[in-house]
Amino acid sequence: MVRWQNLLFIAITQLLFHYCILKPNLTTISLHPQITNHYLLLIIFASVCIAAGGNIINDYFDVNIDQINKPHKLVVDKHIPRRQVIFLHLVVSLIGIMCSVFIGVRLNLFWLALANGICVLLLFGYSAALKKQFLIGNIVVSALTAWVILVLVLPEYEKLANTTFEAMEAYYKILRLGILYASFSFIISVVREVIKDMEDVDGDRKNGCKTMPIMWGLNATKVFVAVWLIVLIGMLIIAQLYVIRFGWWMSISYATIFIITPLIYIFKKLIKAQSSQDFHKLSSLVKWVMLSGILSMIFFYIYQ
Repeated sequence: MVRWQNLLFIAITQLLFHYCILKPNLTTISLHPQITNHYLLLIIFASVCIAAGGNIINDYFDVNIDQINKPHKLVVDKHIPRRQVIFLHLVVSLIGIMCSVFIGVRLNLFWLALANGICVLLLFGYSAALKKQFLIGNIVVSALTAWVILVLVLPEYEKLANTTFEAMEAYYKILRLGILYASFSFIISVVREVIKDMEDVDGDRKNGCKTMPIMWGLNATKVFVAVWLIVLIGMLIIAQLYVIRFGWWMSISYATIFIITPLIYIFKKLIKAQSSQDFHKLSSLVKWVMLSGILSMIFFYIYQ
């Protein structure tokens, strides 16, 4: 019910961004990150708890849809009573917010608790209503996926603002890379969320949802996804051309083999996909590309 694989992705993303991008760029100028050691573990724990709470409440509201789309994966009512599910969502989400409050108080990052509190509300709103609406639910989930990275970038500005030129230069490099990975996360999440809508179209239609495949049809939705895949592939190719001048051949080879090539394969398979099983396979492939993208942060540490 908590989708532990997705939670693991969040933890890996934040750990790699901190230790492969954020920390190395600051230590080169003899500075240390604002969020480090036990504070880093707490912010990861908070992110994981908030995401877990969102997954739990999503299963609560999706009982009727899952009875059609995924009857073999049904947990709510079948294994856990609805009242306990709501209680578990509240407890897990509250733990995430309390961790954010603690970090905010100790590090004077008072916006952090507010921001993560908004994340909890958005996840609840997504599960209760937004996911049934045209595109808006997909955008909300994708934005929250990007937030996983940006929540580590923004606190550093609090520490480095109005300091030395070197410090601000290091921060803007971190910010650029943060935006790069957040953009990758956002776009590939939009792609996956819409593919999942195509996979779940039967159950969604019977429960009054207005997702893109229902409103536009499968063919038009495929075009939408294909455009975003082309944009993502183009961005990645441009990024590889940019790092050629640095001689990062190992990184270029990795991105070509494990990110760009699978995305091209997904693009080709998307055109022919028709059944729920076809879209499920594509969704799983996109998840593996997401993981490959996350792991590419290691090369920034290698080439530092």
